[in-house]
Parts: sequence; C-alpha cells; structure tokens
Amino acid sequence: MAYLSGLISYLLDRDEEGQGLAEYALILALIAIVAIVALIFLGGQVSKILSTVGTSV
Repeated sequence: MAYLSGLISYLLDRDEEGQGLAEYALILALIAIVAIVALIFLGGQVSKILSTVGTSV
C-alpha cells in the first residue's frame, strides 16, 4: 500500500501532464484488471459467504 501511495505522489509531482495522464490511465487499467481477476477467483467464495449470511439473517 505504501508503494502505491508513493507512486501516486511521484506521479502527482511531475510537470509533464500529457505523459502523466497516460500513466494514470495505465494505473487505473491495472487496478481494474486486478479487481476483475480477484472477482473471478474469489467470486464463488464471496457468493457462498453472502448466501450463508443472508440465510442466517
């Protein structure tokens, strides 16, 4: 987490705005890909947990 905040602060301090926007887009795309992959691999387990919680309520 500290690495990501350091990377974001480094990108914010740069003066090259066009290149910075491209880097932000790449970071957002990487985060989206990681989130999608996590949902694919953990989706079944999360669904099972939510079903268990829903039936117990």
